[in-house]
Amino acid sequence: MEQIQLDVQLRKQTGSSHVKKIRREAIPAVVYGGKEGSSPIQADRKIFERILRQNQGQNVVYHLNVLDGATKLGDYPAIVRATQLDPVNEHILHVDFHRIDMTKEIKVKVSVVTRGEAIGIKRDGGTLDHHLWEIEVICLPTNIPHHVEVDITNLGIHDAIHAKDLVLPEGVKLSQDADAVVISVVGSMKEITADTEAAAPAELEVIKEKKKDEEGAAGADAAKKPEEKKK
Repeated sequence: MEQIQLDVQLRKQTGSSHVKKIRREAIPAVVYGGKEGSSPIQADRKIFERILRQNQGQNVVYHLNVLDGATKLGDYPAIVRATQLDPVNEHILHVDFHRIDMTKEIKVKVSVVTRGEAIGIKRDGGTLDHHLWEIEVICLPTNIPHHVEVDITNLGIHDAIHAKDLVLPEGVKLSQDADAVVISVVGSMKEITADTEAAAPAELEVIKEKKKDEEGAAGADAAKKPEEKKK
């Protein structure tokens, strides 16, 4: 679990016009949680983006050193709860930090990484279907794993690995549906096409039978009408 010291400045002006001005060199953010309440802050853009690149896809505990100019206001551990990105250039627009207690368990999402090549792909031409790229776990901040690795070597076609099958590090507990499918191997395109072609004649026969029944019912109704007139 990576722990990084990060200096941040208190933001005294929080209007949208001020936020736009600081985005070139800094990232507007807010830190909340704990007894202190929420505080608007800003982090140096280059430093924060470098940290993200170096720890891509991993959870990081930030030890925020909150400053007002050169004056230190406080420091506390926090994790990133949300990151807002520009939809066009994907630049970071805003970050939400959440204060944490290093002695209490928290709920976090951890990425799932596969190891090996499934026999259902290598031998039988199947396709890997990655249903969940992240799983939710509960643990102490010091026990947050970088990722959860899963061996898919023995997966055949139509086999699946569920959340309950994952091997989690000591001190880490699953915090989601245990029966959720994480990874599976589905049939090859040839198999899918063959199944579709095999099903097609049967479906066609059902349609024909249904049409015959409808025509028969229509004929019976037509035969009844003259008799009704005689009455």
